[in-house]
Amino acid sequence: MGLRLGVTIGDPAGIGPEVVLKALASSERPDADIVVYGALALLDERARRFSLRSLASLDVEMVDVPAVDEVRLGHPSLPGGRAAAEAVMAATRDAMAGRVDALVTAPLSKEALHLAGYAWPGHTEMLAETAGVKDVAMMFVGGGLRVALLTIHQPLRTVPDAICADLVTRVVRLVHRELPRLGGRGPIALCGLNPHAGEGGLLGSEEHEVLAPAVAILRGEGIDVAGPFPADSLFVRAVRGEFGAVVAAYHDQGLIPVKLASFGKSVNVTLGLPFVRTSVDHGTGFDIVEKGVASESSLLEAMRLAVELASR
Repeated sequence: MGLRLGVTIGDPAGIGPEVVLKALASSERPDADIVVYGALALLDERARRFSLRSLASLDVEMVDVPAVDEVRLGHPSLPGGRAAAEAVMAATRDAMAGRVDALVTAPLSKEALHLAGYAWPGHTEMLAETAGVKDVAMMFVGGGLRVALLTIHQPLRTVPDAICADLVTRVVRLVHRELPRLGGRGPIALCGLNPHAGEGGLLGSEEHEVLAPAVAILRGEGIDVAGPFPADSLFVRAVRGEFGAVVAAYHDQGLIPVKLASFGKSVNVTLGLPFVRTSVDHGTGFDIVEKGVASESSLLEAMRLAVELASR
């Protein structure tokens, strides 16, 4: 039996079902046995609506996670959030049990998760809790960059208080451990939080009070990490190959350069899970549902990387 790849369809009201169907029908689909998790009736309805091939014709296994009620396309809802979450949890349990070798997730809606009563702000936190692990990190791979995040789905005003030496050391250790498998070479670079990395304390104290001491601890452990560096020039240096990975302080600081360099081709990788998990670099696309313009390119990249990582 070949490598088994679990694929969740994301929020059934978004573009996830459409891009999953397109990716599975693509000639660029990676060589793996595919198991699809989600509301299958909704997938079949979407296939008919867009004249796409049905799951039954795509040589995949199917795990049905029915929606609890009617889902209105293009809108976050309780049934959509519940169906999306139940699919991810079912796929995670199968990954933990070894029934699939890697997991690829289509986008879900944070608003729909909230409407369905879940406290998770996104996939990363849901996967960590379901898998029973605490130390996880989000990394985006694409455009010559590998960028991990210290804080993920967190309001910007709370970020400075959330960044502590323990957080920095935990995330950098994860990146150090996983970087060879991701093909990265060279030191890990840590972004500053403030403009100009604090300008010697004139523009903020986090760099010399938290970030630099954490770097010293990590270097004492033999980890090749440097910084904190001003973020406005660091990513240029990373793209040129000076660093194997960058650790950014917060969501947009890390994701804007990655998506600018490779939107539609970059991949979200969760570090720290006991199985491989990748995902797309875009959201649910509620605004483009039913327009037939959603691209499967990021999902195909996520599938290819998942197969590559699981094979290693």
